[in-house]
Amino acid sequence: GRASPPLAALSQVLRLERSRRTAIVFPLQKLERYLAPGTDTAPFRLFQPGLAALQRAEALFRSDRGHPIDYVSSAVRMDHAPPPALPEVCFIGRSNVGKSSLIRALFSLAPEVEVRVSKTPGHTKKMNFFKVGKYFTLVDMPGYGYRAPQDFVEMVEAYLQERHNLKRTFLLVDGVVGLQKTDHIAVEMLEEFGIPYVMVLTKIDRASRGLLLKNVLEIQEFVKDNTQGCFPQLFLVSSVEFSGVHLLRCFVAHVTGNLPTVEAS
Repeated sequence: GRASPPLAALSQVLRLERSRRTAIVFPLQKLERYLAPGTDTAPFRLFQPGLAALQRAEALFRSDRGHPIDYVSSAVRMDHAPPPALPEVCFIGRSNVGKSSLIRALFSLAPEVEVRVSKTPGHTKKMNFFKVGKYFTLVDMPGYGYRAPQDFVEMVEAYLQERHNLKRTFLLVDGVVGLQKTDHIAVEMLEEFGIPYVMVLTKIDRASRGLLLKNVLEIQEFVKDNTQGCFPQLFLVSSVEFSGVHLLRCFVAHVTGNLPTVEAS
């Protein structure tokens, strides 16, 4: 297997000086300092786990002999999907939003897990299922918009409506360009089906601080005014610098019922 990249493990992040450490674990808090006085900061700190919870979550994403993390199968139709035995989360987003790169970053402590990252957008044409020991399943969904598979709508709608073990959908949005028309369609679909979801802003290492703050505030406003099923806190991630990856692992562990109490730090 490949070696884990630097900062993939929390122990490596904890060696950094404090402000850099906070920026990697809680990237939203780093932005909070630049808000105008009087801005509502509540949505920036709704999910703020302590170190013990982050470490417990990381252990779930670290494979060993008694806790294998495996690619299980791919499916183009629901009758090809593995049985819905475990709590499940799925990741959806536009074709070039960096979905496979993020899943690879989440699984970076299990280097034997093969998450294909393509140079061509729209490479994921099937639903890919990854089993995390006996705890939960993570599903990489095909990208929508540019180069989406022909039967994307049927495949994804059927999955969202029929998968009773689905605990949370992670809707990935490009942190550089913000919400696009195709993302609005995805939000409408999740809202219509009453699916609980959370928005994840990807590629934050590519956006200037000003642009990122603008996109964060616009999306938070949109979530507050136009959604019912969306978790009010955004998750910011960089698959390159590992910002937000540790926190996202913790949130996945939490929503799948594997972190019953998340104590605040």
